[in-house]
Amino acid sequence: MVELTKQANPGGLGPTRVLLHRPPALTSPFMLPTTGESEQAATGERGRARAALLPQRVFKKPWPCEAAFIVNILVFVYGASIGWMSPMTLLLQSDKSPVGRPLSDAEISWIASIAYLTCVPADFLIAYLSDKIGRKNSLFLLSLTSVCCWAIKLCSYEVWAFVLARALMGIVMGGAYVTCPLYTKDISEDSVRGLLGSLVILFHTTGNLFSYIIGDLLSFRIVLWICLTIAIFHLILCIIIPESPSFLIKQGKEDKAVKILAWLRCRRETDSLVQREIEIIKKEQKTDENSSNFALKAILKDKILFRAFKIAIIVALAREVCGAIPVLNFAGDIFATASKGTNFVLTPNQQAMMLGLIQVTGSMLGSSVVEKAGRKALLAVTALISGISMCALASWFVAKSYGVDAASWLPLATLCICIFCDSSGLQPVSVIITSEIFSYKYRGTVMGTAMAAAAVCAFIQMFFFKNLATSIGLHVSFYFFGAVCMFAALYTILVIPETKLRSLEEVHQDLRTKKEKREEKALKEVSV
Repeated sequence: MVELTKQANPGGLGPTRVLLHRPPALTSPFMLPTTGESEQAATGERGRARAALLPQRVFKKPWPCEAAFIVNILVFVYGASIGWMSPMTLLLQSDKSPVGRPLSDAEISWIASIAYLTCVPADFLIAYLSDKIGRKNSLFLLSLTSVCCWAIKLCSYEVWAFVLARALMGIVMGGAYVTCPLYTKDISEDSVRGLLGSLVILFHTTGNLFSYIIGDLLSFRIVLWICLTIAIFHLILCIIIPESPSFLIKQGKEDKAVKILAWLRCRRETDSLVQREIEIIKKEQKTDENSSNFALKAILKDKILFRAFKIAIIVALAREVCGAIPVLNFAGDIFATASKGTNFVLTPNQQAMMLGLIQVTGSMLGSSVVEKAGRKALLAVTALISGISMCALASWFVAKSYGVDAASWLPLATLCICIFCDSSGLQPVSVIITSEIFSYKYRGTVMGTAMAAAAVCAFIQMFFFKNLATSIGLHVSFYFFGAVCMFAALYTILVIPETKLRSLEEVHQDLRTKKEKREEKALKEVSV
């Protein structure tokens, strides 16, 4: 891009001269910017004048978007692994199973659920590693683990190989939902923090839908090769993404952090915006130095941090117990029960593709409106609508049990609404809020703890939902999910602060009680 600047000649003699200014170009989009071509190539008075006139924003396109997309490919790979179970379960339990025999329900259950068990310790392990060796190195290890997962499936078709591969994918699941939001938060400007933070759900749901489609169209082995290729592609890209500026400052590498932040913001290292962000990071980490080295101990001792911690745990649990997980995993049984006596029946693959498409549509909508609507409003509205839909579905089952002629389309509509609300609000906003209400020191620990609690809830639901639904009825389960969603909506309105375009200090100020605010104000007046 060339900029034109008019400059009159001294004394007003002669025509006006036009100077051409060309911002410095990068030989590669992942190379750090230099201090400017004018300082290296231009000499003399004219060169100094041209350097002074160069624009502050030296690149047209901000690179955090590209970095966030690269990072979240890992979530896409994980989503593809989760979605792989839907079409492949039918194949593995058929006479054409690549194992050589149909797998039993117990074997399929182990393959499906083992990831949620290994996810729990992985959440804490990856949270610890991301603070010790950095976000980038942690992402590289997770990407390498995902490559191993698909490679194991290709090397052996034995049941133990599938279980081992899914166990490794549980590590990727826990790590991706911890490290990817943390990295995205560290590199993002406030104006796009919510948009980029919501990519984790968009890539997850897109990965699900991708597996639903290729699993239905392609052979078992070709699907594995495609997924392995994507995992290897992400592993290569992990080498070229920059480390988080926050981690570099924590390591005492401020000069390198400034260069990376300048590249991410498309500005010069001396730009006031870059310097201001560096000072904010340093101030945030300096404040954390006064607290305990053990993050959870410091959180439990500090009133404000503990309130923020409760918010993170509650929104994570609400996200998992909104009803979306049993709906996605037992959609076939639910649709079959709901469609008895009607002609409205979908095949298992049609159900999976339809729900996957709804998930992707919801996550795309959430990504586009999260910066406009705000975190609080989007979470409250989606939780409320999901609660109403779950209660409506429960009432439909009650009506059917009493022989009332209820609309046959209602179960499908309410389940679709539940999935849509989950992917557009409950899932992405809960992750974004958790990353925005804690400083660098606590983000990893809190994200890992919240994800571990969510994984335990997911495992319990998958393990007990079918038996409970059979013994006490589907309507009781859906009334419970509806009540959880209603509570989440009310809690969001009354307790959770808005984090959109706000600093950590401003968010924590909202977490103080009126009494604490008055006492703080009185202390300031006395000190003055």
